[in-house]
Amino acid sequence: MTSHQVTKTQCPYCGVGCGLEAVPTPAGDWKIRGDREHPSSLGMVCVKGATIMESVSQDRLLYPMFRENLEQPFRRISWEQALQEITIRIQDLQDTPDAMAMYGSGQFLTEDYYVAQKLIKGYLRTNNFDANSRLCMSSAVSGYIQSFGSDGPPCCYEDLDQCDLAFLVGTNTAECHPILFNRLKKRHRFGSPLKIIVVDPRKTQTAEAADLYLGIQPGSDIDLFNGIAHLLLRWGEIDAPFIEDCTQGFAQYAALLSSYEPETVAQRCGISPEDLIQAAKLWQGSQKILSLWSMGLNQSSEGTAKISSLINLHLMTGQIGKPGMGPFSLTGQPNAMGGREAGGLSHLLPGYRSVKNPQHRAEVEQAWGLPSGSISPQPGLTATEMISALEAGSLQLFWIAATNPLVSLPDLERVKKALRKSPFTIYQEAYYPTETAEYAHLLLPACQWSEKTGVMTNSERRVTLCQQFQDPPGETRPDWDIFAEVGRRLGFVEPFQFQSSADVYAEFAALTENRPCDHSGLSHALLAEQGPQQWPYPKDQTQDKILDPARLYTDLRFPTVDGRARFIPYHSRGLAEPADPQYPLVLTTGRVYGHWHTQTRTGRVEKITKMHPQPFIEIHPHDAEKLALQNGDPVQVSSARGQAYFPAKITRAIAPGTVFVPMHWGSLWAESAECNALTHDISCPVSGQPELKACAVALSKAESFPPKLEIEKIVPEEVLDVSVSV
Repeated sequence: MTSHQVTKTQCPYCGVGCGLEAVPTPAGDWKIRGDREHPSSLGMVCVKGATIMESVSQDRLLYPMFRENLEQPFRRISWEQALQEITIRIQDLQDTPDAMAMYGSGQFLTEDYYVAQKLIKGYLRTNNFDANSRLCMSSAVSGYIQSFGSDGPPCCYEDLDQCDLAFLVGTNTAECHPILFNRLKKRHRFGSPLKIIVVDPRKTQTAEAADLYLGIQPGSDIDLFNGIAHLLLRWGEIDAPFIEDCTQGFAQYAALLSSYEPETVAQRCGISPEDLIQAAKLWQGSQKILSLWSMGLNQSSEGTAKISSLINLHLMTGQIGKPGMGPFSLTGQPNAMGGREAGGLSHLLPGYRSVKNPQHRAEVEQAWGLPSGSISPQPGLTATEMISALEAGSLQLFWIAATNPLVSLPDLERVKKALRKSPFTIYQEAYYPTETAEYAHLLLPACQWSEKTGVMTNSERRVTLCQQFQDPPGETRPDWDIFAEVGRRLGFVEPFQFQSSADVYAEFAALTENRPCDHSGLSHALLAEQGPQQWPYPKDQTQDKILDPARLYTDLRFPTVDGRARFIPYHSRGLAEPADPQYPLVLTTGRVYGHWHTQTRTGRVEKITKMHPQPFIEIHPHDAEKLALQNGDPVQVSSARGQAYFPAKITRAIAPGTVFVPMHWGSLWAESAECNALTHDISCPVSGQPELKACAVALSKAESFPPKLEIEKIVPEEVLDVSVSV
């Protein structure tokens, strides 16, 4: 059902959620341009969104493929055979449901997420569904819940236009969320009173634009936040009426701050006391403060503590609930927010519900037509716990969809060994080859963006309908449709009798009624007619009583038992794996402007690969001199878990004692250049998010780079063999 009209959609890359338009050309293909009517991006688009069509048809997985063991080549089978194999495998495990797990993705549409939750958590009776958002935003989720009583960024993109201080910490916004950063930079350049503070161990492109750059030591964020708060409290710069009327726990927080003298904090952070005082004075002198963060805070063994400590600063100064202010998590993936709303982490249920809450479970059981007690009260396995379960042999069926964990998960050598032990791994993906396909038994070809219709929610809680405008190639199917078909074949015919993704969304939206992330007034038809909308969007809205959802907590009441926000005092524990004599440097990881995650799409776009042709390691000249390294020299990087090789990039943009490697290169794109061969999986005890931003490493000059290994594609004879029986 290819469209021949201009089709509105959303970019499938980062969480900014830029609006795009697909425009048919006389040649019969499609041109992509920014949607000027989309309120989140106003027609702007970065290189990834602009080139998206170049990757859509490249290296597609077109048919189900199967092999009995990982040593055999894949052979093409029918969907009937593939579904029969899945059904039999699941039926064999239905008496031990926790022997099954699914690992999904922020690349899912909300409809994909929702049907997966209904199947796995509802009808298969296990909470073992997690997503790569666990590696991305789960600490933000936990921080918001701890401090406010509910998940959900309280701010909106208009706040970028109204703040007078932008406090950017742990985010290279210029490269990772460029459309948002350009909005800030435009104001900054033309002489507005806006000031920008950037906190990052690297002097990134974002930091280049800052009025004050704080190049803190990795892991010292909480010290910095508490140090600023100590000075504000000393100077009397607190919002006492707000604290009294709207919060709880300030006395304990104030007591903790007493030990954060400027000299002590500056030493811990590796900055000067003068810079710390300047940061506090900028906070003191600003009326509207917007803090923005991303992976630099979330990907930490104390990620939740970092976020709650930053929120504490907003609470003590009353910087929330009004235009231009608030703590704003910048989502990493296009629909990580939608996944949270649909219950797409192992401790969640749809509508911002918790599996631990008896009332929440009962509400979902009733909506799904399940007997009482069907949903387990125990949180399921997180992403890294799934790897441990494979090692232990307790996980017998592992279903991976729309993500590439054999590049993105920490401690990759361990992950590879665990996947080789998996009795049966299903991999549902749009592309082949990928690094993860090498470890799968059954490949299921999925539709991707442009080939199916559904919604995504961006970082400002704005829901966009992404409409199909291309026919699915080969035998690809939408993710939600695959999950629903499996449900029907398992005997749950009526609960999974969805005729369209609009039907799926309608059921999901009804389940969010009167919940913080209320979609109940939304539908595919309304979004198609009226354009993107922010939640909450309750169904009882009328023309004379329309809720303004741009900002949360405008009445300064919070979804806690007593309606008050919580001060959560934390001391920093520091890095889970600090440098030591054997591994004297700290490795941090991140993105580059053009690439996306593990290059499944962007690695197939010529313009982007020319822009970023190879990985690298940033090293300060002081550290490079010790090893007699020059730019481009091969560097062997070792940790307690593995090793990798990168060309040296010697720069003063990285602090001495710290090195940086981009996270995009897996074995498909470069040999032995996987940053996650080095990282550890020590995780935040609250959010379960691993500390991907810091591990201890040692460097040495290598003789040469390892030769790149080619991953063979499926040969035509195997693709055409339809006679194989499973």
